Amino acid sequence: MAKNRFFGLTNRLMMLVAALLLAVTYVSMLINPAKFWLMSIAGLLFVPFAALNLFLLIWAFARRSKAFVIPLLALLPAVFFLGRYVHFTGEEQVEAVPENSLKIMSWNVGRFAAGASLEACADSVFAYIKTENPDIICLQEFRIRDGRKIRQYLRQKMKGYSSEYYVFTGKYSSFGNVTLSRFPVRNRGVVKFDSSTNLAIFTDYQHEDKVFRVYNCHFESYNISFSGIVRAIIDKNNDVFAETGVKMKRSITRRPKQVDQVFTDIENCPVQTFVCGDFNDNPMSYTYHRLMRDHNDTFVEAGDGFGATYARLWPLLRIDYVLAPDSCTVYTHRSPHVKLSDHYPVITEISL
Repeated sequence: MAKNRFFGLTNRLMMLVAALLLAVTYVSMLINPAKFWLMSIAGLLFVPFAALNLFLLIWAFARRSKAFVIPLLALLPAVFFLGRYVHFTGEEQVEAVPENSLKIMSWNVGRFAAGASLEACADSVFAYIKTENPDIICLQEFRIRDGRKIRQYLRQKMKGYSSEYYVFTGKYSSFGNVTLSRFPVRNRGVVKFDSSTNLAIFTDYQHEDKVFRVYNCHFESYNISFSGIVRAIIDKNNDVFAETGVKMKRSITRRPKQVDQVFTDIENCPVQTFVCGDFNDNPMSYTYHRLMRDHNDTFVEAGDGFGATYARLWPLLRIDYVLAPDSCTVYTHRSPHVKLSDHYPVITEISL
């Protein structure tokens, strides 16, 4: 009897801990990680914590334990957040996409490092973009050998598109963000981040009688090597773990400041705004929650299947987004598994 009681208490304690961990992930998106950086880690673990509570719920049901109510209550809010990660509609598109819709593509092209050479990978990337025929293209981690020839290069690669960009010049190449469009440009600008080579650029376009702004964002990345971490585990190299922790903390504390800069710019913008790019953060994050104000996530509106965009950890990480004004209608959202970068492109069709 005492053994059964101890076993029951242990089970309940385990369920309470798991429920608490999941609850922390809900709260994490409301807390600025610059003030408490560990909360951002909690948001990254939403999916595994939700899966753990689901397992405990099924286990409690199988044992006919009244403690099932603990994981059940913990999972109820998750119903509202799972759609940020996965959709299985099983339905064919019914509503036709109107002719005057916008087709937007956002893609972190990984500095064109996935091919035999920078030039070969870039050629493949632009060839694929042409097959999609988007109206607006937001590229992050664009790279070119000679930064003085960017506009000439883009005019050659993407005829019929105007280009706006901001790049940092390195010893052997230049890299940064590029936005391409078929629409007339009405305004442009850049939001620079302190002590960082990440940035956001914005461009105002006119489509028919409407003017809107597109933010092309690349927020602070973790700059960690997952293969290096695996090797460190095998080799029991504690120095690598310590260095990884420092990099993650630096990224997590920098990113909310960058997000707040863009958010302030959005608040002062007199026209509708699209927020595109590589956020380097998940849908249960302060970054996502902040930028979603007055916007709709195109994946949540029209996606199907897993929304993950980071190829190396698919289907776990969704970090690339197109956020559209909440007054828009989103018709389609896709993230094709194109193996030309460590990120997949995000492609959506929208009407203003």
